[in-house]
Amino acid sequence: MPLSELVRSGTLRTPSYVYDLDAIAAEARELHQGFGSEAHLVAFAVKANSAGPVVRTLAAEGCGADVVSGAELDVAIACGVAPSSIVYNGVAKRDDEIDKALGVGILAIQIESVEEIGRVAARARALGLDRRAQISLRINPAVDFDALETHANIATGHDEAKFGIAQEDLPRALEIIRGAPEVRLVGLGHHIGSQIPTVQAYRTAARTLFSLAAAFAGNGSLRDKLLFLDTGGGFGIDYGAGRPPRPREFVQAALEERKLCELADIPLLVEPGRSLVGSHGMLISRVVQAKSSSVRGTTRRWLMIDAGMNDLIRPALYQARHRVVPLDTNGASADFTATLWRVVGPVCESSDDFGVHALPDTAPTYVALLDAGAYGFTMSNQYNGRALPDEVFLRGGQVVAVSRAKSQDDWVADRIAIGR
Repeated sequence: MPLSELVRSGTLRTPSYVYDLDAIAAEARELHQGFGSEAHLVAFAVKANSAGPVVRTLAAEGCGADVVSGAELDVAIACGVAPSSIVYNGVAKRDDEIDKALGVGILAIQIESVEEIGRVAARARALGLDRRAQISLRINPAVDFDALETHANIATGHDEAKFGIAQEDLPRALEIIRGAPEVRLVGLGHHIGSQIPTVQAYRTAARTLFSLAAAFAGNGSLRDKLLFLDTGGGFGIDYGAGRPPRPREFVQAALEERKLCELADIPLLVEPGRSLVGSHGMLISRVVQAKSSSVRGTTRRWLMIDAGMNDLIRPALYQARHRVVPLDTNGASADFTATLWRVVGPVCESSDDFGVHALPDTAPTYVALLDAGAYGFTMSNQYNGRALPDEVFLRGGQVVAVSRAKSQDDWVADRIAIGR
């Protein structure tokens, strides 16, 4: 059913995120195929899109989960992800979150600092577990920021990043693990950043990880213990500027590097988020009004829509660009006389700006902001007293689920009820 019909019927209100579950499932299948016959785990980064229908779809395709909070852990398990297929990342896990992860027996808590090892060991001891807590060390591979070709705010594998254990600190980390009978080291990994546009930086980081693993394996300290090697995610998608490598190309590069280090018997784990869901969601918005003015002989045009930076913060936060198209074209080329419009939202911030786009000379009634399936709704907020957007899920071209957000009236009631 065309999205414009869903709007006219009232099924789709604005602003709303719309997701294609079939396309998301197909992404997962293609990525699995990229491993060939190699043992592996695709752990979906739930932070990219935590909606139940999305997580359930990926779980049904054999994906595990990469979580970064106790709440995401709850979502993953409730949506059918086996605890043994879940890894838990994050630099500041609370004690209660560590307890939850240990209690359900996930694959591994990813350790991001030497100091965290003792915290996990202490929680395991306090819980009186009858098994050792499984941990993995997230290594910071010190990949030069410029080599990543991504935004500074989503680069995580350089020396100044808060993420991961510096390579120089690895001997100290291993010594602490040897003296902590409550924990068991089962993995080594890294994650260098997000929206990586080329394979080379990923290959370089993988080579660093595998070389470290091979060096430690040489003295028998790790070889018999590791259940996986984790090269993270960060596979880029096409936001309209050109085709980046497909996720399977990143995986194949990592597999080649693993083989060169003679570690092919250790399963590979990856943590994709954006690449599984980003291209298969869009944000539908109504045009509230057009504005034009002539300043010093130059005509300026603004298209003011009812979706703002509180609904999709990526352009304001990362200077990301999302293609904007009239809704009736559904992203396809359209036969109209193009006029350049600056598309802006209603939020009282100059950064509430989605950029300049070629749209019909006569302002459309509705527009779609494309490639918004990742880090869209999960980062939305209620700034300016605005309601969160709805979410609509499609399978086989039909609506199979709708999530209605709280209304602005609910927000008002919540705010004035404080202290009563």
